[in-house]
Amino acid sequence: MSRVGKMPVAVPKGVEVAITAEQITVKGSNGTLTRALDPRVALKSEGGQISFAPADASTAADAMSGTMRALVANMINGVGKGFEKKLSLVGVGFRAQAQGQKLSLQIGFSHPVVKDMPANVKVATPTQTEIVISGPDRQVVGQIAAEVRAFRPPEPYKGKGIRYAGERVVLKETKKK
Repeated sequence: MSRVGKMPVAVPKGVEVAITAEQITVKGSNGTLTRALDPRVALKSEGGQISFAPADASTAADAMSGTMRALVANMINGVGKGFEKKLSLVGVGFRAQAQGQKLSLQIGFSHPVVKDMPANVKVATPTQTEIVISGPDRQVVGQIAAEVRAFRPPEPYKGKGIRYAGERVVLKETKKK
């Protein structure tokens, strides 16, 4: 059995979990998340904990029990605390500005790049060179951060571009004559 799938998920106070035959819904202070259940995984909710078990003895059911446990744990963590990704802009004249649900980037192109945010994702710019993307769904927050980074990934010679906070870019040596 999956080692991850064996561990139950604790449901903190302020988070409600509703399990039906085909989906699980988690409500909290940061919103509501819903996910379809896999028929190869059996869920039990008892005493403020959710436990996962494979429905049969197949390897796929065993692997899926660990996956479902991790996904539900992320849902519970997301509606309770939330997730955030920080990006930083490195380059002369690179600026970011959050305007409601839009992120406007000036990153060396002849025009500003505008990225619309989904409904449950918030974007903030504490400074002109920092971007904070936050929301309850870990996958969506990570995907939006990756899409913003893809507009201008860090280049290997000067390191200019958009990078994750704390990301280390290894610079190449320039060509010698």
